[in-house]
Amino acid sequence: MSAVAFQTTTQAPDDLTDSDVAAGVKTSLVKMETKDLKVFYGEKPALQGVDLEILPNRVTALIGPSGCGKSTYIRSLNRMNDIITTCRVEGSVLLDGEDIYEAGQDVVRLRSRIGMVFQKPNPFPKSIYDNVAYGPSIHGMVSCKEELDQIVRDSLTRAGLWDEISDRLDAPGTSLSGGQQQRLCIARAISVKPEVILMDEPCSALDPIATARIEDLIFELKAQYTIVIVTHSMQQARRLSDKTAYFLLGNIIEHGDTQRVFEDPQHESTRDYVMGRIG
Repeated sequence: MSAVAFQTTTQAPDDLTDSDVAAGVKTSLVKMETKDLKVFYGEKPALQGVDLEILPNRVTALIGPSGCGKSTYIRSLNRMNDIITTCRVEGSVLLDGEDIYEAGQDVVRLRSRIGMVFQKPNPFPKSIYDNVAYGPSIHGMVSCKEELDQIVRDSLTRAGLWDEISDRLDAPGTSLSGGQQQRLCIARAISVKPEVILMDEPCSALDPIATARIEDLIFELKAQYTIVIVTHSMQQARRLSDKTAYFLLGNIIEHGDTQRVFEDPQHESTRDYVMGRIG
């Protein structure tokens, strides 16, 4: 691939410097990146300068004990912390090389590019159909009912839910089982065609059968999306993720390929955590 295929500079190809080419290569290999990311609640630091690269079409698992900063970190990736008045963010969060915290960023548009699935299923108090149709409608993604119908069907199909609920799309989303509600929330997230999906302990409130279905779905979705997942389950992190980052006291202690982090951790605290000695 030539440099100009992934370099957004306005320079002519002959004028590209080695640094331009290197920057273009990195952008093509890294979907999101945080640089010296610090988050404070009031004066209390929650993240203390986190550097992490998130690769495209991979599942990155964030692990660590409660209160270590995992959820704060994942919520920083689509500016969900903005709604907390005492929260202050320093450093950079880059999406395709662009800082999402720069002035003038359209946060609504940003959150359509970076979707979020929460710990507890939270369907809207609307029908199954309207839960999925809401996002495409408000973002002006469709021009007719037929297009909206197709997006709803495609999203529910990708979430592995269509065959189970296609005959009752007018039923309330809250009438579904817990596992179905979580898949509905995933369908809602992907209906606006995001590039990144953030999942904050998406299986913690589900039974083992529902958890297995969500995990199968995540594995399938990574072919189209970049996925970041917070989990307290070491088994789930090993099964699902390509990359793992271990958080402790607001810092990343270790990160890398999941197999290496679990089988050959380089830090004693990582080893103690993945082996269950601390939690």
